[in-house]
Formats: sequence, structure tokens, C-alpha cells
Amino acid sequence: MEQPRQRAAANSTPLTTVAFLERAATAYADCPSIVDNQTTYTWLQTHRRSLQVASSLSSIITRGHVVSVVGPNIPATYELHFANVTHKCGAPVVLKMLASNSPTNEHLEKPVQFLASGAPVPAPLLLQAESLGFRVSHSYGLTETAGFVVSCAWKPQWSTLAASERARLRAGQGVRTIGLMQMDVVDPERGVSVKKDGLSLGEIVFKGGPIMLGCLKEPTAESSCMREDGWFYTGDIGVIHPDGYLEVKDRSKDVIISGGENISSTEVESVLYSNPAISEAAVVARPDELWGETPCAFVCLKDELSETPAEEEIIEFCRTRLPHYMAPKTVVFKEELPKTSTGKVNKFMLRDTAKAI
Repeated sequence: MEQPRQRAAANSTPLTTVAFLERAATAYADCPSIVDNQTTYTWLQTHRRSLQVASSLSSIITRGHVVSVVGPNIPATYELHFANVTHKCGAPVVLKMLASNSPTNEHLEKPVQFLASGAPVPAPLLLQAESLGFRVSHSYGLTETAGFVVSCAWKPQWSTLAASERARLRAGQGVRTIGLMQMDVVDPERGVSVKKDGLSLGEIVFKGGPIMLGCLKEPTAESSCMREDGWFYTGDIGVIHPDGYLEVKDRSKDVIISGGENISSTEVESVLYSNPAISEAAVVARPDELWGETPCAFVCLKDELSETPAEEEIIEFCRTRLPHYMAPKTVVFKEELPKTSTGKVNKFMLRDTAKAI
């Protein structure tokens, strides 16, 4: 019996973004590769500039080295993307794009470590990303804390749990990093700690070296967050679980108050993301004469749907998985949700849209 042939270099050369760039530079040399304000580069120019970057780094970096790039969202950073990726940082929307645009949904040949930050990651998205080979770590921080100061330190025993339970645990933000001295969730009016039951909501507060000195020439803003009790008040709402792990629930300005009940927009969004017809979702408050505010959901549907769900179906889907007062009362279908320059969903614009409905 003839033995199966072994792969050789001629037929097993892996696909890379570098090869893609070379082809684009040949086939679409004069076509725009990137447009950033007044800066425009063609594919030929991008190829040449990327080669220049590679040449300048070749004396200090060799094959097999892990390279971490921290940079702004500008063309120079974009040119560094043409390499094989092992680690990546990004907002949940970036993870969503990566997980949803896999042409074959095949598992990655090698796992990619993804550090997610900027907004809570819905558990269904974490489950989808993990099934493709992404190893997602969650972190939390603010500009005022000089980056992330809370990370979801993974416990070995969690690896034996079911995938859905692992995704739920990864959705939490975790414990303080070494540089942060203290972290708590408190009642913002009384300044006392809430129960560590994973249910009692409060404002997230910090103490430690990473906290800013203050707000330059903004004494009112400074006094509102740097309180006399010695804590820095983040303006974010969260809970502490019995094991001491923090979970961010919402921005205080994004909490929806309906009939006296506080509704976490991220909890509703997580349920919407579990709907197989929805690719992207965001929930904001819509003014209501009777209830004060009600949840208004903005959703994008997946392209490959054979049948489009109606607004009533989306609402009923949420009502079967949430307390009825938390379910959206309005659903708006959109082609794409507005984003900020850092990739976060622009809820300010969505709130204006909801008010105008």
C-alpha cells in the first residue's frame, strides 16, 4: 500500500499577511491603501514603508521573537500589522470583528492571546472567540489610572469548567493589579462597601500609585472624583463577587432607571448578543412619560439570514431571558452602529437618536 505523501515546502507554505501585502502592491499599486485625514497612501507606498520598518527592526528582532506594539490608531501602527500575530489588544468590537469574519470558522492553528478592554465583553462573544482559538483576558482601567489596573487573573480550576461557564467568568474584570493598592465597590452616597454577593451594585473606587494627581485647572471635576475619603471614584458601576473578583456592570451615565429600577445596559446587551440573528447590539435609555426611561436596543443583523426577525420577536427573546422590566421596549435595526475613534460604540449618538424616536 502506497504511503501517504508528506507535505513539502512547495505545497505547505503558509498564508501570511505579508504575502497579501506583496500581491496588493503588485495588483493595486496605485489604489488607496489607507486614508487618514489628509494622509493617503497607496498599496505600493504601504508595501515600501512596511519594508522600511522591517529593515530598521531586523538588527534587534529575529524570527521567533514576540513583539508587542503599543501605539495610537494611525497609519504607522497600521503598517506594523503585517506580521504573524500571537498577541493582540483591543476593544470588544475588535474581538467581534475577528470572531465574526472568519471565512471558514476553523480553529486557529496557534492560539492568539487577546487582551480585551474599553467595555465589558458579552459572554456569548467570549464563547464564540474561544471556540476559534482566541484566549481572551479581560482588563479594566481608565485614562485617570494610566491604563488598566484590574485584570481577570485566571484560576487553574476554572479550566475544567464547561465552555459557557468559562465565558461567564472571563466576562468579569477580575482583581487589582500589583501596582493598585486598594479596590472596592461602594454606595456612592454613603461611601460604604456593598455586599460581596455579585448582585449589590455600587460605584467602583480605587487607591494607589497609578491614580492621577488631579484634573488640571478643573477643580470641580477633580473634587467630584477625588473625594475627601481618600478614594478615586471612577463613575463606573460594578459588583464584587464572593471570591473578591470585580465585574463592571455599566457606566453610571449608561444605567437606565425605569420605574425606580436600575437596569444595566450591558446585561441586556449580553442577552441580545446571544440571539443567533444579531451581530452587534447596544442599549441606551429612551425617555418615557410613564416609566421615566425604558431600554431602547439598537441592533445589527447578520448578513446571511434567510429570514429577518421583527422587532416584536427580538423583544420577546429578551423577555424570556430577563425580568420583563429589563427587556427593551423599542428595537431599532441599523446597518452599523456608530463608533468612537477607539472602536467603542458611541452611545452618546445613540441616546440622541433614541430621544428623537
